[in-house]
Amino acid sequence: MWKPPKELGELEVFKKNAKTVGVILMVIGFLGAMFPVAASVTTVVFVAWLLLMSAFLVGYFTYKTDASDWKGWLKSIIFLGVGLYMLLNPAGGIATLGLLFSIYFFMDSFSGFTLASSFYPHKGWGIWAFNAVLSLLMAMIFVIGWPHTSVLLIGLLVGFSLFFDGLALVMGANVFEKVFKDNNEQQ
Repeated sequence: MWKPPKELGELEVFKKNAKTVGVILMVIGFLGAMFPVAASVTTVVFVAWLLLMSAFLVGYFTYKTDASDWKGWLKSIIFLGVGLYMLLNPAGGIATLGLLFSIYFFMDSFSGFTLASSFYPHKGWGIWAFNAVLSLLMAMIFVIGWPHTSVLLIGLLVGFSLFFDGLALVMGANVFEKVFKDNNEQQ
């Protein structure tokens, strides 16, 4: 996605923008982790609007390509219904997202255990098992307190994710600078 800059001008532009965006993401992520309920509501509203836009796009596409395609209209109506539900009932939308996260973590745990067992006894199987255990714990945390824990967990996960994305950008700017200097010294 991002490549090391090849010229000094590209490096300076990348470094400046990566650090700026990185710091902004870190601040938003920190605030999301500090105020997880607000981050959860914001996430649900964002997902709801994505679903509503998708509903209209799918409906438009169905109308333009084959207006008699009932499956296209059904998909559009489902997107519209779920989007409206999440927008008009954010608590229910948060609970729904929490349930989806728990399903995701259960599936991730299953695949992690499968990978670990396929690598066993070779080197590296332990990290897959460790990842599977962490995913299973996350799934259990979501399920045990569902739907109430969803309000905090979604906000925390989104906040942590944004924070670490920002941190990666800030650190990446410094790494790209080092790579650029090393490449130029070798030439």
